[in-house]
Amino acid sequence: MKSTKVEIYTWTYCPFCIRAKALLKKKGVKFAEYCIDGDNKARTKMAQRASGRTSLPQIFINDEHIGGCDDIYALESQGKLDQLIVDS
Repeated sequence: MKSTKVEIYTWTYCPFCIRAKALLKKKGVKFAEYCIDGDNKARTKMAQRASGRTSLPQIFINDEHIGGCDDIYALESQGKLDQLIVDS
């Protein structure tokens, strides 16, 4: 079975980024973190992947854009996050 690919674009001191990473860590999810502090080129690339969204964090699961911190917590509260992160 293929493992789940989880990616998160963050800023070091962003409270929403910290909160989103805390949820993933609590669930035991391995993820690739792209810290883009002050890197406008990286932010532009992220926005292209995230349908124009430039807020942080932006989270992708298996290359599908999930959204930001509120979005991942909404998936968790709806019981849908576990389905997305199986075997990550």
